[in-house]
Amino acid sequence: MQAFTLEHGRAAYRADFVLYGIASAGLAAFLLRDGPRSERLELAALALAGLAAWTLVEYLLHRFVLHGVKPFSAWHAEHHRRPRALICTPTVFSASLIAALVFLPALELGGLWPACALTLGVLAGYFAYTVTHHATHHWGNRYAWVRRRKRWHALHHSRALPPGHYGVTSAFWDRVFGSDGRRR
Repeated sequence: MQAFTLEHGRAAYRADFVLYGIASAGLAAFLLRDGPRSERLELAALALAGLAAWTLVEYLLHRFVLHGVKPFSAWHAEHHRRPRALICTPTVFSASLIAALVFLPALELGGLWPACALTLGVLAGYFAYTVTHHATHHWGNRYAWVRRRKRWHALHHSRALPPGHYGVTSAFWDRVFGSDGRRR
């Protein structure tokens, strides 16, 4: 199994679901069990801030990196050509980025507990992204949230519409930045 490949086998493709699900649950349990009780409100706020920050990072990466920076835009174009293919970011790459760009700076600036809380929010956001994006391409329409996300993401994949609808887990930033297809 190659660590850095565009298209994955089933096991490598599912690694994000397993790794980020376990990491999110484990980090939450660690914070609840061992974190300072006197800082729980602050830590919960940092976790929510990490989750909110993820939605913006997701939007910015999708809009400006995956649709604008080579070689990422070429790789992402392949996903647009074959939306049901098992194409995703290698887990070792995404985990390394989260560690290097979220956990380590937060550890340096705020210490262990704030770093864990902020990272938990980003991990949970990335986990939600992987599940949601998979659902938009591979699940049926049984659940209302899946139907809504599938419709939204189908607008993103449409060749007949101008580029937009970059948010996968949320439409919030598309509305803020005017990439939701609404006339202003």
